[in-house]
Order: sequence, then C-alpha cells, then structure tokens
Amino acid sequence: MSVFVDITPEDAATAAPDSDARSRGGRWRGRLTRTALPLLSVVVFGAVWQLAAASGIWNQTFVPYPATVWRAFLDVSTTHDGTRGYAGYLLWEHLYMTLRRVLAGVVIGVALGVVLGLLMGSVSWLRSVLEPWLTFLRALPPLAYFFLLIIWLGIDEAPKITLLALAALPPAAVATTAAVVAAPVALQEAARALGATRRQVIRDVVIPSALPETFTGIRLAVGMAYSSVVAAELFNGIPGIGGLVKDASNYNNTPVVLVGIFAIGFSGLVIDGLLRAAERRAVPWRGKI
Repeated sequence: MSVFVDITPEDAATAAPDSDARSRGGRWRGRLTRTALPLLSVVVFGAVWQLAAASGIWNQTFVPYPATVWRAFLDVSTTHDGTRGYAGYLLWEHLYMTLRRVLAGVVIGVALGVVLGLLMGSVSWLRSVLEPWLTFLRALPPLAYFFLLIIWLGIDEAPKITLLALAALPPAAVATTAAVVAAPVALQEAARALGATRRQVIRDVVIPSALPETFTGIRLAVGMAYSSVVAAELFNGIPGIGGLVKDASNYNNTPVVLVGIFAIGFSGLVIDGLLRAAERRAVPWRGKI
C-alpha cells in the first residue's frame, strides 16, 4: 500500500525559509558559543585570581592583585618617573625582539625539518638512520644543550636562534615524515602508471597529501620554539621577554614576571590563530574528506 503526500508549491516555499532560518540560527549560536565561552573563562579566571589575592593566604609577592599586575603592565609599556619601560626598553620592544628570534629560529628549524621529513618519508634507510637521532633531540630539554651552544657560539644572537631552531626542527620533521609515509599508495601508483616521474609523484601526489599533517607539525614546532624562548634569553636576553622575566624574577618582581608571561601567552595565541588561518587557506579540504 503506497501513501502519497501532496506538497503544494506554497508549502515548499514556506518550508524553505524556515530551514534557512534554522541554519542561520545554528551558525549564530555556534559563533556565540565560540566567543562567549572563552570570555566567560577569562572572567572566571580573573574572579578566582582576585579572591585568591584578597584571601591573605599568600603573600603579595607570590599572588599579587590583578590591579597590581595591570599597573606593572602600564609601567613596562610607558615612560614613567624618567624611566623608560623595563631596563630601558618598552614592552613592545621586548616582545619584538623575542618574536624576531622566534621567527628566525622557526624558519630555519621548520625549513630543515620539512626537507628532512620529505627525505625520511621517501627513503626508508635514511628514516632508519635518522629517526633515533630525532627522538634523542626531542627528549632533550632546551637547557640541556643551551650551555653547550653558549660555549660554542658565545652569548650573542647565534646560540639563541640555534636553540629555537633545534627546538622547532623535530616536530616538523616527525610530522612530515609520518605524512609522507601515509600518502595514498594507490594514488602514487596511478600517477606512475600515467607516466609520472618520481619527482612528479612527490610534487603532485605526496606533498599535497602530506600538507595537513605538515601544518600540524609546523604549529607544534612554533609552540616548541615559543616554550623554549625563555631559556634562549637566559643570557644577554634584554631586550626580550625571556630576559625581562628572568631579570624581574631575580628581584622577586612577580607583577612584571606575570606581565611577561601574559605577553608570551597572548602573542602565542595570535600566532597560532594566524597559522590556523593559513592552514585553512592552504589546505581547505582538511576535515572534509
């Protein structure tokens, strides 16, 4: 027995706007959630911080008031009482030097890591030789070899940038290697069957397939370099956020230390957002296939 439902053009016209309205409502709710929840977490964090400082359980040296940190931020960012920022540099100048070092180290480390990953993913014997060394380098904390870099390269910019490059190289190399190894074999064989050379297969099949995971490796590499920047700026690090944090900690200047930490954290969020945007533009198919 068949049942037929007669849908008039008027019914269809009425249903379409309702569906569009629900779709738009869902998008707005999603955007509101993505915006409101982070803001709410910031408000909760600020409230908990204020209560912890006001409780008197901890000394102000350990848990200063948010207002105290805000005043330190203003002092470090401006010229006050004849003093320019912190140690003669404004906050944005400290941050600029740190970002410049991170950028130089990341560019070198990621470039070497991606090239190394492509080679390791394409040549199995090379992967067998180099993988243990990459694992060894990943296991080392930055301070473990930073002092050696100072002995070799001095205390100028060279050991700092080298440290950041060494921190960024393993994540980029490992992610790229895994992505190349996982490239679809069927597509590679089809390309060879159509007469493609090895170079063309790598360029037109392997690299596009590896791009999503490579971008993940690049983001991890930037995170590793950023987490190592304080260690890189332990010596002769002013101007620089790491140098600012170290110098302020020598005098138990907790508000300035927190200003430096927040500067690193917020700038890291911005950089990660830019990398995500670049990934969406370069790999628009990620998560859709």
